[in-house]
Amino acid sequence: MKNLFSLNKYIVKYKSKLVLGILFVFLSNVFRVLQPQALREALDQIVDYIKIPQELRNSDELVRHLMNFGLILLSCAILMGIFMYFMRQTIIVMSRLIEYDLRKDIFAHYLKLDLSFYKTNKTGDIMSRISEDVNKVRTYLGPAFLYGFNLISLFIVVIVTMIKVNFVLSMYTLLPLPLLSLIIYKVSNLINKKSEKIQKQLAKITTVSQEAFSGIRIIKSFNTNASWENYFGKESEQYKNLNLELAKVDSLFFPSMYLLVGISTLITIYVGGLSVFEGSVTPGNIAEFVIYINMLTWPVSAIGWCASIIQQAEASQKRINEFLDIVPEIAKQSNGQIIDSNYSIEFKDVLFRYPENNLLALKNINLKIPFGSKVAIVGKTASGKSTIAELLVRMYDPTEGEIRLGKGILKQYDLKELRSMISYVPQDVFLFSDTIRNNILFGVDSDLHSDSEQRMLNTATISALANEVSEFPDGYESILGERGVTLSGGQKQRVSIARALMKESKILILDDSLSAIDAITEEKIFDALQNEIENKTLILITHRLSQTKYMDKIIVLANNTIVEEGSFEELISSGGLFSKMYEREIKK
Repeated sequence: MKNLFSLNKYIVKYKSKLVLGILFVFLSNVFRVLQPQALREALDQIVDYIKIPQELRNSDELVRHLMNFGLILLSCAILMGIFMYFMRQTIIVMSRLIEYDLRKDIFAHYLKLDLSFYKTNKTGDIMSRISEDVNKVRTYLGPAFLYGFNLISLFIVVIVTMIKVNFVLSMYTLLPLPLLSLIIYKVSNLINKKSEKIQKQLAKITTVSQEAFSGIRIIKSFNTNASWENYFGKESEQYKNLNLELAKVDSLFFPSMYLLVGISTLITIYVGGLSVFEGSVTPGNIAEFVIYINMLTWPVSAIGWCASIIQQAEASQKRINEFLDIVPEIAKQSNGQIIDSNYSIEFKDVLFRYPENNLLALKNINLKIPFGSKVAIVGKTASGKSTIAELLVRMYDPTEGEIRLGKGILKQYDLKELRSMISYVPQDVFLFSDTIRNNILFGVDSDLHSDSEQRMLNTATISALANEVSEFPDGYESILGERGVTLSGGQKQRVSIARALMKESKILILDDSLSAIDAITEEKIFDALQNEIENKTLILITHRLSQTKYMDKIIVLANNTIVEEGSFEELISSGGLFSKMYEREIKK
């Protein structure tokens, strides 16, 4: 259970509920054990009454005694029920509160992790850990805790009571317990191994489902429905087989528990019957012991159930801890330095390899971008253009060299402040399943900005979106489909541009974010951008070289390094790579 020890900080947080819950469990079992004792007294009274000669019997007194015993039994049952209610209101509620905290902490940790984490781990596996694995852990903290404490307290109360009544009979009755312990130990190890395999397979099924739903248009257009159905069926079959293996273990375990309880009952009746003839116990004691044994039937059976839950939770918490133990390199290196008013950018001997596959993306990059300038970065596919943008917003840090912003090194700045200074429209446009308004206002606290509505309308106008949105039935309140699927490619890009312009940032990065926009709309956007970026640095990453006419400086990348830089006119007249690329573009 070493992985489950990481939950101790949550348990300590709600220790008052746990302590009260344990107290209520103990009290409920005290009143549970009092019921067989009252029944013993009643049975002994009846036996003693039968032994009395007929002429001396007083039936009214017997009825009165039995009524008293009945009231005692009813009172104990009511009090036991009340304390059972309170034990659920404490322990089960505690497990739900910890579930909430755990999900929140996992999600917060996910948001802190580096981009490389998401490139090396599948979405389905990430989702499985925050959903299915947390559910397994919650079951351990709730029902397993509840029945575990109930088992322990009931064993203590019942066994102490049994020993007080008759030590020898108690030892015979509890004789099968060592065998029970051995079975639990063996089965628990099997359950742990099988549970870990089941959780991994479930994560795989979740991943397959997520990929199928995300790529449904591709699946349909390539007519591969049947192959995906077969693929999902095979993975589901594997998941079913693993669960059946676990069910086989459980199916052997529970009958074993009931068999051992049955043996204890037979021993009690046999040894107790002999003791009655000897006069060391009463018939009421035998009935009392049989009730105790049956009272222990569910807790004894629950040992296996609790063991199964604990082992499944251990496997799940191990998977959760694997992610929680990852320390994001980006956040770890930041020392909280505050950015000064100088927002010039400088790359000094930068070399970068992607950590997930060691692929070289940039080498020998030396570049200066003065604050307030407009710079375009162009080059062939996979030349490293987008990597420069990712390094600037610190999705990654350089493998070698350094990037400076103003007077300081980029990675020494407070990460939150750094990213608040940069508006970034990535190449892969992403919109949320929300209204157009909320997508544009994403990242802006509208409660702190009274002019948010007017600024939103202005940014929509700049990005040439306002006229089209006005034609939508619900305007800016129109709900977008998943990933903005209800919009065209050009509309999605313009919503993303409007979203970036809403931030009061000093640096605007557009990574091929005008590729789906026609030339006339593109011209409108660049004209409207002039005033908006007057006190900002604009970095435009593009494949369409016609867009670079508006830029102060153009950086040309090839083979992951800078091969040319200069103004549009300078590069055209030089007859180099940029000039050749531009000639090919205008001929198309």
